[in-house]
Amino acid sequence: MESQNKVSMGGMDGLESREKEMKMANQRTAKSRELLVRLLAFVLTFVAAILLGVNKQTKVVPIQLTPTLPPINVPVTAKWHYLSAFVYFVATNVIACSYAALSILLLFTSKGENNILPKMIIILDTLMVALVFSGNGAATAIALMGYKGNSHVQWKEVCSVFGKFCDQGAVAIGLSQLGALAFLLLGLMSALSSNKRSSNF
Repeated sequence: MESQNKVSMGGMDGLESREKEMKMANQRTAKSRELLVRLLAFVLTFVAAILLGVNKQTKVVPIQLTPTLPPINVPVTAKWHYLSAFVYFVATNVIACSYAALSILLLFTSKGENNILPKMIIILDTLMVALVFSGNGAATAIALMGYKGNSHVQWKEVCSVFGKFCDQGAVAIGLSQLGALAFLLLGLMSALSSNKRSSNF
């Protein structure tokens, strides 16, 4: 009888240790996924900020002063910092990629004992989503103005002249949009893991 109790107790201990091992493996997998998505968010926002931050194009444009005189060729330069929406876009992406790098460091150095850090990261991930999407919205509005112009206020489209500038800006906005989606995914992943942790208690 005692031997049967010892065997059943040994079986229970083995089952509990397997459950702990599986739980640890799941936590490692979740942490690896989170690290990968954070790294992706960092790279996307970093490259988007660099692409728009170095965006510049100079073209020689003919300007007609009067109908009787021939047009004058004037070199005109398009730079990202001439438009406040693009300055805001670069600033939001720099903030987001800096935060992503910091959160990667926190992910490596933090132990499971800290209860405030996961909640703070959820809040900051959500803030980054809002920040990057707002920068993307501002830059997209100006980019559309460059591609299509605005007939109501007599603004002509400029992307037929500054094609490289507009194309590089469009790529930067696309990458930043993917970065914002990566931050959104991080927020969802953090919220789900926090929910699982609280349901275990």
